[in-house]
Amino acid sequence: MGKKKKKILVTGCFDIIHPGHLFLIRQAAKRGEVYVIVARDSTTQTHKKEAPIVPEAQRLEVVRGLQHVKKAVLGNEGKNFMKKALSLDPDVILLGPNQRISTDNLYKLLESYGASDVEVERLDEMYDKFELNSSSAIKRKIKKEFQENNK
Repeated sequence: MGKKKKKILVTGCFDIIHPGHLFLIRQAAKRGEVYVIVARDSTTQTHKKEAPIVPEAQRLEVVRGLQHVKKAVLGNEGKNFMKKALSLDPDVILLGPNQRISTDNLYKLLESYGASDVEVERLDEMYDKFELNSSSAIKRKIKKEFQENNK
């Protein structure tokens, strides 16, 4: 019988899917089976101070259709994101290079939930093959183009 694959959890807004998202998911797939938590609209509004462009149900459907994603779910409303994360029973939580939480704080949070056996990794490298390597960069370009075309 083969060795059980690790469950690798990634989280994010996934507002406008771009190569950086695909890179994160591919890196997670190299480590095991990929589970994704897609941030709720309300959570994104709270943390990023702006609502996502694409509604949560649509973002979830797109993420579910991405190669390597074993399972994708919506996150919890409110501040208790850890409950949803732990319900997926991850072996590793893989953070993207620009996710705001520190690995130390995440370890402390996991410990407070009795889940100190969950590993935390952060991708060191930002996927920068293309100029538009984040949803924010794409939004800025759209806004700039719109403003220039409507002068």
